[in-house]
Amino acid sequence: MVIIMIILTKLNGKELLINERHIETAKESPDTVITMSSGATYIVSEKLDEILDKVVEFNRMGKRKSRFNNNSDTATD
Repeated sequence: MVIIMIILTKLNGKELLINERHIETAKESPDTVITMSSGATYIVSEKLDEILDKVVEFNRMGKRKSRFNNNSDTATD
């Protein structure tokens, strides 16, 4: 099972793991508010461009890892 999470920071400085596939909306007003597909909302200190960078980088890492077989370090393509 693969868990897809990015690390964000609440306004009180505590880290929060967010499943990036369940983010429905994110807006700055002026704090960044993330609304999940479940309806839960989170206020985080990261700006929208920082969150987007984290999601893009996480997806790049996932694509690189998916090219390798779980039982060895050789490419499967």
